[in-house]
Amino acid sequence: MLAEIITIGDEILIGQVIDTNSAFIAKELNKIGVSVYQITSIQDERVHLLNAFKEASERVDVVLITGGLGPTKDDITKHTLCEYFNDELVENAEVLAHVEELFAKYISNTPISDINRMQALLPSKAEVLHNANGTAPGMLIRQGEVTFISMPGVPFEMKHIMTESVIPKLAAYYKRPHIIHKTIVTYGMGESAIAKRIETWEDELPSNIKLAYLPNLGKVRLRLSAKGSNYDELASAMEAESEKLYPLINDIVFGLEDDESLEEIVAKLLTSKNLTLSTAESFTGGKIAERITSVPGASSYFKGSVVSYATEAKINVLKVSEELVEKYSVVSAEVATAMAKGARELMKTDFAIATTGNAGPTKGDSNAEVGTVFIAIEGTTSHFVQEFQLGSTRERVVEKSVNKAFELLQKEILKM
Repeated sequence: MLAEIITIGDEILIGQVIDTNSAFIAKELNKIGVSVYQITSIQDERVHLLNAFKEASERVDVVLITGGLGPTKDDITKHTLCEYFNDELVENAEVLAHVEELFAKYISNTPISDINRMQALLPSKAEVLHNANGTAPGMLIRQGEVTFISMPGVPFEMKHIMTESVIPKLAAYYKRPHIIHKTIVTYGMGESAIAKRIETWEDELPSNIKLAYLPNLGKVRLRLSAKGSNYDELASAMEAESEKLYPLINDIVFGLEDDESLEEIVAKLLTSKNLTLSTAESFTGGKIAERITSVPGASSYFKGSVVSYATEAKINVLKVSEELVEKYSVVSAEVATAMAKGARELMKTDFAIATTGNAGPTKGDSNAEVGTVFIAIEGTTSHFVQEFQLGSTRERVVEKSVNKAFELLQKEILKM
């Protein structure tokens, strides 16, 4: 059971818009046992579209198209679909009524035009997929054994059509295998070290279960995948292999993907123990605080952050002594510790995280090598600081440091 995703739009090809639609569609298809064979991005050009439709129909069972459904002349998906299926555009009364209703309800200051009404022109062979959030409906057209589905490129419109219409229809049309994934998230050990540790277990995996290593900025995700016709047998085999794996990596496991993020795990620990947290960030620029506040309910345990990017802010706000900076430099274990103590005292919290480092590309106020990072955790009974060398790419250094800060904080909380 194979699908191909075709995203249409010059804005994707020139990098002006990031294609998040394909990732969402692929995940939703995978949930019902449909494997994505290929993802293709193409421009709004007639011949290019026709070729893409033809080639996709020869490879897969389902072709999902996003984009090119707007009312302006540069959006030609509907016209090209008509040409491909030897069809014509006809006005759909229900879609027209919906478009007029949207304009009357939400766009009262702009009268509906003939261009807007053209959204109701659809290929006569298409089944309409209602777009509750916009004027461009989705369309489903079957050609032999292949199903073509066209949806708007606007993500929140596409997502609604995908979940409310497309997935139920595909589940009804096709007999599909079961696909099960289980992704275990680890922190603190590299991909090759993990592979060596679990080598024997991996070599003995059943043939219908595959393991993939997904390393990314201080963490490695281990994805187990199984495919087959009997769901209960797959689930049982997956569980059995997981139980063999966990004892081998128990010290670096932090949860399951799509279960809880590291910041959510930390949030639960702080909440359950009735503890509070503050942060003092230098080169991470508030990214730790951003991750913390992305979790609903963070106000119950997170009191605030000081982004002390410049040395003066460390001295004036966090009360790091000038003598300490002069003696050890701004990128040092001593300054990181002083920053954490300053944040904890300023915010009156149980824990404080502090980061100072040189993320590059230049050395700034310190002679420390690019990639040198110090992370300090200050608690009511514990004091911890550690040095890391995280490479030379600024974005990687920052993101890996944020992940490492949460990892270290979790370990300190668990000691209480």
